[in-house]
Amino acid sequence: METTLCFDFGNTRLKCAIFEGEQLKDLVVLADGTVATIEGLIQQYKPTLSILASVIHHDEAIEGVLAAHTRFHKLTYSSKIPVNSPVGKPETIGADRLALVVGAVHMFPNQHNLVIGLGSCITFNFVNKFSEFLGGSISPGLEMRFRAMHEFTAKLPLVKPDWNFPLIGYDTRTNMLSGVILGMSKEIDGMIDLYKEKYTDFNVLLTGGDMNFFLPHLKNNILAEPYLLYKGLYAISQHNAELV
Repeated sequence: METTLCFDFGNTRLKCAIFEGEQLKDLVVLADGTVATIEGLIQQYKPTLSILASVIHHDEAIEGVLAAHTRFHKLTYSSKIPVNSPVGKPETIGADRLALVVGAVHMFPNQHNLVIGLGSCITFNFVNKFSEFLGGSISPGLEMRFRAMHEFTAKLPLVKPDWNFPLIGYDTRTNMLSGVILGMSKEIDGMIDLYKEKYTDFNVLLTGGDMNFFLPHLKNNILAEPYLLYKGLYAISQHNAELV
């Protein structure tokens, strides 16, 4: 059974999902993005395929290492994927967003899908039933909002996300938690409602590292899919391997 390494180099963490066949078997948070770390993963898992989605400036030498030991694919706007991007500047689409919409189409083909990614930013990504990624929107994420309030004021502290807070905050910390997490929840619900005005039937998939802070507060029906990005990367890796 083939092993595939799916690398996600995001703004916050560097991660690798290990697939055996179609099954996600392990998820590793990398200590760094060095050649030595990548070589260690190759030695441990002995992969046949690998794919990298990166939104940061990574060491390009790791691409050579992966290409030398696996059938390697670097995800870019020009990659062969089972989704079209009829937008003005497809080269500006982040690799992570491409992976998310491919994951949605892989799970729900021939259907409208709205994918909401909760990472450094909130991304809303809409792919229609014709597998056309139409775009969406981007707004500040959870940590970014807490850091902005701290860095752009003289006295507000840097608050860490917490699920335990009241609607009516009783001190500065709980006021900030309520404002950010409940405010973002209403933003997410409000955006979904706007899509409902345009499309009568679509799936809503929620994913990303901050997902669990919002699930209790959302009124719309959503599918929580924490590994959607990796499922998308796996599907893209398989698609490109078949084309070789």
